[in-house]
Amino acid sequence: MGATSEFLARVPRRADGKRSWPSELKAQIVAETLIEGETVNAVARRYELIPSTVSDWRRMARQGKLVLPNLDGMDFVPVEIEAAAPVLRSLPATPSGTLDVIKHDVTVRLDAETPAARIAEIARALAT
Repeated sequence: MGATSEFLARVPRRADGKRSWPSELKAQIVAETLIEGETVNAVARRYELIPSTVSDWRRMARQGKLVLPNLDGMDFVPVEIEAAAPVLRSLPATPSGTLDVIKHDVTVRLDAETPAARIAEIARALAT
């Protein structure tokens, strides 16, 4: 505990006497709770914190408000993220059976049965 106490002596204090924990140090402490066999209570005790403070920091990390370092001894589960399938909504055909693609003063009038891929090509061409 002596080494930890010396370490804690270097953590800056606010005017009210409470420690001002830098984000990097919070992240390090939270990361230590993720090592197999560690508990929030043990890590909090080591840093002379109350466990609820460490739990609050863990919540911040889950919400992406605290970026954790990679520590040796931590195991991660591989994650695969699939690209979201595009949501295609069909637009109702206009009563006249035509579709107007308008950009500024240019209007391209298409048959309402024009394939979506062709409409997309035209829209891209108008965007340039």
